[in-house]
Amino acid sequence: MEQRVLILAPFGRDAEVIAEVLQKDERLCKLCRDANALAEALDHGAGAALIAEEAFAGEQAARLFTWLDNQPAWSDFPFILLAASRIGHRSAHGLETLERLGNVVVLERPLNSETLRRAVASSLRARARQYESRRHLAARIEAQDALEQLNDSLESRIAERTHELASTNNRLMMEIHERAKVQAVLVQSQKMEALGQLTGGIAHDFNNLLNVIMVNAELIARSSGDERVRGMAATVKRATERGAKLTGQLLTFSRNSNLDLKAVDVVTLLQGMRDIITVSLGSTIRYTTEFDTDEMWTQADANQLELAILNLAINARDAMPNGGQLCICVRERNAPDQTFEAGRYVVVEVADTGSGVPPEVVSRVFDPFFTTKPIGKGTGLGLSQVYGIARQAGGTARLFSEEGVGTIVEIWLPLRERLAPQAQKSSNEEAQAIGEKRVLVVEDDGEVRAMLVESLKMLGYTVTEAADGRAGLDRLQDDKPDLLMVDFAMPGMNGIDVITEARKLRADLPVILATGYADVDISELAVERCTILRKPFQLDDLARTIRLGLTS
Repeated sequence: MEQRVLILAPFGRDAEVIAEVLQKDERLCKLCRDANALAEALDHGAGAALIAEEAFAGEQAARLFTWLDNQPAWSDFPFILLAASRIGHRSAHGLETLERLGNVVVLERPLNSETLRRAVASSLRARARQYESRRHLAARIEAQDALEQLNDSLESRIAERTHELASTNNRLMMEIHERAKVQAVLVQSQKMEALGQLTGGIAHDFNNLLNVIMVNAELIARSSGDERVRGMAATVKRATERGAKLTGQLLTFSRNSNLDLKAVDVVTLLQGMRDIITVSLGSTIRYTTEFDTDEMWTQADANQLELAILNLAINARDAMPNGGQLCICVRERNAPDQTFEAGRYVVVEVADTGSGVPPEVVSRVFDPFFTTKPIGKGTGLGLSQVYGIARQAGGTARLFSEEGVGTIVEIWLPLRERLAPQAQKSSNEEAQAIGEKRVLVVEDDGEVRAMLVESLKMLGYTVTEAADGRAGLDRLQDDKPDLLMVDFAMPGMNGIDVITEARKLRADLPVILATGYADVDISELAVERCTILRKPFQLDDLARTIRLGLTS
């Protein structure tokens, strides 16, 4: 009974989970339904009690506090309190509870199993010493020498116990502090992930809308003989291209853009950017670089990485209107904490001596559309795009800033061995229809489907259509198309599902997979004779892709 661990966690499965963790150390655990049951169990003996803070709501703990007030002089029963999640400081009621519990260690949730096991072990050891003291006190019908010896050693034992408890508490507080830092980083990462999913979905819907506008503008321009109408159509097309660039930035942030990841020497890349960065900064800013070694390789999209670094340089320039210094350093470092995959990283540090970022907004700088610049001076997508580019390359971006001192932005990219870049393949295929060919279009968005059908007819193809995957498969036998064009994101059956079923009916059928989600990569789908067409596309892109699909 003296080694029992009493557990009071009345909500959910917390009590059962805690008991399972402690039973790995062969602890004898007793689960208590409420504070009264806990007090009753204390009457029969225990080594420690582990209590969830929410169990003290209302007057539930009155009997427990009565038991504590009446415990004998030798007893200082140890408690482990599982703190409730909260924002801000503990309430006055919570502080009073801690005071009345007395010998208590506070553990913040979520719990680390090792921390929990050590805290329980320490509490049981302390309680065991109390029971030992009780036995010594009970044996004083014994010789006076034994009593004097006990008195002589009592102070040293108390000092040892106090020192041990203080050391344990210090270790626990350090672990709690370390866990809190990691938790904060994880929360930020989860927030960015949620924002990424939201912006990716929005960008996909916008790509569909932009595609309808873009291609119809081209169709109007091609079919109209009125130069004024054709000029207006060209204006519409240019506007949609700007919109496509904006959705591309959103997709980069959300990690839904399919970057051209290749071996890149970051040192060589930065050396090649010296002229453009110097021109962008102007004459009032001194620009320097520092490299740990002559070569540091990673796998990234070189164009996108250049864009990210240039964005950071321009941000730094804007933060130094009266001049200053910009230094870009490339370092090789180990993963700094558990939020990174273990290994070595190439770190690009962009450090300026500008005005800095207010501390209250540092955690938001990578959010899309968030900007500290005046209205009309920025879209708020520059830093979010930097973050997205780094994440898609397997790394991340971090920002450190102090107002009036400057800002450092770090791009962390996994270190890679030097790889020879793959040769680029090009095709000069003409974008005209090949004879009398039939195309079956499967697209759930009615306006996009109508645009595709009209465009393909103008290009000289015979076109049939279906509004969903199942309808498309039903038409496959009767329409006998030479090529299947299917949208990726559709309710019920998505594009990959349709392709899989279609290949069971016609194994050699060439397929074009259209998508507004730029992260679809057919190299990972193991689908033969399948070409990706990314939205929004132009009429020439459509024509070229159809021709290549038919000749592949």
